[in-house]
Amino acid sequence: MQVNEYKPLIVAFCCNWCSYAGADLAGNNRLNYPADVKIIRVPCSCRVNPMFVLRAFQRGADGVIICGCHPGDCHYTSGNYYTRRRMAALFSMLDYLGIEKERTRVEWVSAAEGAKFAATMNDFVETVTALGENKRLEDLRCKK
Repeated sequence: MQVNEYKPLIVAFCCNWCSYAGADLAGNNRLNYPADVKIIRVPCSCRVNPMFVLRAFQRGADGVIICGCHPGDCHYTSGNYYTRRRMAALFSMLDYLGIEKERTRVEWVSAAEGAKFAATMNDFVETVTALGENKRLEDLRCKK
């Protein structure tokens, strides 16, 4: 008899210029991070609308991470400053909704930091696994 082990579904919004390239480097270097991390490539981290995060939680994500360029190194000059401001507002809204703050994270990962990308994803998955399944915003129609 096989026991189903809980594996969280993680949605990672990664900027095209740094974080997505960092994920690619992690793959090229054969660094392991869970396959349950679903990467969505966006042109810049500032392109991630807070509604995208809420929608991911509604569609069954257990955790959402936004990865972008380091502040000051953004391909679009100041995009990650907008991200930081937007996500601070989103985090207070998620707190109001009763979503644990550990379910969301913003990380700055450059294209040369494949090891940091893999370590960040492993740490985030471990954190979300300890929290358990997201029941607060889930839409039951989206469950299999």
